[in-house]
Amino acid sequence: MSEGKPEIPAAPAAPDTTRPAAQEAAAVGASRAGTAADEYNGWQGMGIRTKRGVPAGLWIRCPGCNSTVFRKDVDRLMGVCPECDYHWYVSARNRLAQLLDEGTFEEWFGDLKPCDPIEFVDKIPYKDRIKREQQRTGLKDAVLVGMGMIRGRRVAIGVTDSAYMMGSMGSVVGEKLARLVEQAQKRDLPLIIVSGSGGGARMQEGMLSLMQMAKTSAALARFSASGGLYISVLTNPTMGGVAASFASLGDVVIAEPKALIGFAGPRTIMATIRIELPKGFQTSEFLLEHGFIDRIVRRPALKTELARLIDYCGK
Repeated sequence: MSEGKPEIPAAPAAPDTTRPAAQEAAAVGASRAGTAADEYNGWQGMGIRTKRGVPAGLWIRCPGCNSTVFRKDVDRLMGVCPECDYHWYVSARNRLAQLLDEGTFEEWFGDLKPCDPIEFVDKIPYKDRIKREQQRTGLKDAVLVGMGMIRGRRVAIGVTDSAYMMGSMGSVVGEKLARLVEQAQKRDLPLIIVSGSGGGARMQEGMLSLMQMAKTSAALARFSASGGLYISVLTNPTMGGVAASFASLGDVVIAEPKALIGFAGPRTIMATIRIELPKGFQTSEFLLEHGFIDRIVRRPALKTELARLIDYCGK
């Protein structure tokens, strides 16, 4: 775990106080991790300029420290910079491959697809945006759920993906997560949810998206009452309605280093309360110091740590 705390970027001279919190969170998350469109494959999808006599793709530039690093070193560390510990974005499918034993993942509720209940239109109609996101990411919505094994321990697992509309929670995301929790309770499995959602509740679905906060929280309350173990893993970014509901309700809450975690973004908070925020505000290091999370775990050690926690809790 890195001991230093990252500096918070200076606030703009004239912040837009009318900006919705969900949009603010998405903007801040994109500034920390790079936009989902640019980094859908994380470090593996970064464009490399070729030089005469040098094979393409051997070196990449780290967004965290601006160092040029050997790609194979980043691959070996699962998308972590060997110089500054910057954690690149990881897609939901790659995350499952990193955490689960090979060939053990069984996807659940993969047939659920979003619709356009209120016929929402912003720059483009919501139904067209859904199609575009599905084609770009290969996901039907911003979460994958199912069952797999972590070092021989069977678990129910869900992973949200910030590449799909910043991982915002609409009706399908909430429904799949609620069903995942119910299946974990029915099968007496440890539950793990990896959150990478910078968009909070999905505004294109209006009140229906806000209802998912209550639905997922109620399902987790029933799961907890039955004696189930829920481990929440927070990645960069975890914001808005996701942070305010299922992501913060784990029996054990783990975060990756330097992850942005909170409800509203720092610029919105500064524009509201008109005071300077502490250094490292809303980073996982700051939240560990103040008791919001239980542990910071680097990505290469996460699989082993999850297996150890499951054993420790007797599941």
